[in-house]
Amino acid sequence: MVSALKPDGRLGLIIFDCDGVLIDSEGTSCRIIAQSAREAGLSISDEEAVGRFGGKALMSLKKEIEAQSGQSLPENWCTTTRDRFVESFRVSVDTIDGTPQMLRDVQALRIPMRVGSNSSMLEMDAKFDGSGLFDFIPRERIHSATDMQKPKPSPAVYLHAAVEEGIPPDECVVLEDSDTGAKAALEAGMTCVLLRDKAEPAPDWPGLIRVSTLAEFSALLRRTLQSQSKQAS
Repeated sequence: MVSALKPDGRLGLIIFDCDGVLIDSEGTSCRIIAQSAREAGLSISDEEAVGRFGGKALMSLKKEIEAQSGQSLPENWCTTTRDRFVESFRVSVDTIDGTPQMLRDVQALRIPMRVGSNSSMLEMDAKFDGSGLFDFIPRERIHSATDMQKPKPSPAVYLHAAVEEGIPPDECVVLEDSDTGAKAALEAGMTCVLLRDKAEPAPDWPGLIRVSTLAEFSALLRRTLQSQSKQAS
């Protein structure tokens, strides 16, 4: 178990990925994409799609499906797929287990929070409005890598969030659930915590820290601040 994230440095900003970290939307999104993939001729189940398509930007998925199926998807596929996401999220959206309590914990620790996601702002507006998470993180602190046209694994969205907060990258901690996003965070020069069930495999990358629940992430933040406080006294 990691006792502290940054025992020798300031913990200045927490940046959350959205899907699979705060919002439980990966299943819904990947089912919609899987349907498109099957229509293009790929043999893939909804369950397989979660591991295969999770965390990727729509343009990357369009190219991947076209390359593997040999079929061209419509020019407006990304837009129409995004609109299907939004329509679904407006009807129903769930949070990852423990999300509200974890966000209350971070608020109590007085650590600034932002979100950096591959989802569009249109999608995140629907997700955050439907889930009530705007109560914790206002819209101006949410950033879309897709709207920036620099989706993960580019580190651009995380670096942008740090600039907006006025915090250097090495004082930022990113909570991610996908390999794509974790790679982006590490390339940004930030501490990355991967949220993933213990039974599932994870990359063995230097500097990557792993937790299996949001409660475990909260506890890690508390230990970090306690360690820093002891060193300062």
